[in-house]
Amino acid sequence: MAEESAFEIVQKYHRAWTSGDVDAAMEFVADSIVCRAPGQDFESKDAYRQFIAGFAPRLTGIEEIAEFADGQRVALFYYPQTAATSTTPAAEFFTVENGQIAESMLIFDRLSYAPPTQS
Repeated sequence: MAEESAFEIVQKYHRAWTSGDVDAAMEFVADSIVCRAPGQDFESKDAYRQFIAGFAPRLTGIEEIAEFADGQRVALFYYPQTAATSTTPAAEFFTVENGQIAESMLIFDRLSYAPPTQS
């Protein structure tokens, strides 16, 4: 059986968490993952799981923009759609090592995902 490419691993991870299956997504994540996100860094699978699990239920949809792969590095650009926004882009840059996501750099505008104001 052929080994999965970094791109295939990231795609499976991304499809799983954006469909709400955080447990399936974590199967593609290394125990020692390092994630750099706006305002906070995560340095373990458990911390990263909590972060993803806190946001995944807020998704109402996702619109893909672009994806690029260069060996073990993969970049995804997309619009995570929530009740607060559907047009704020997000970007993720992954490094895959030994068949799992070892590093993630996540870029998005945190303020755009604040709850909508009540009138």
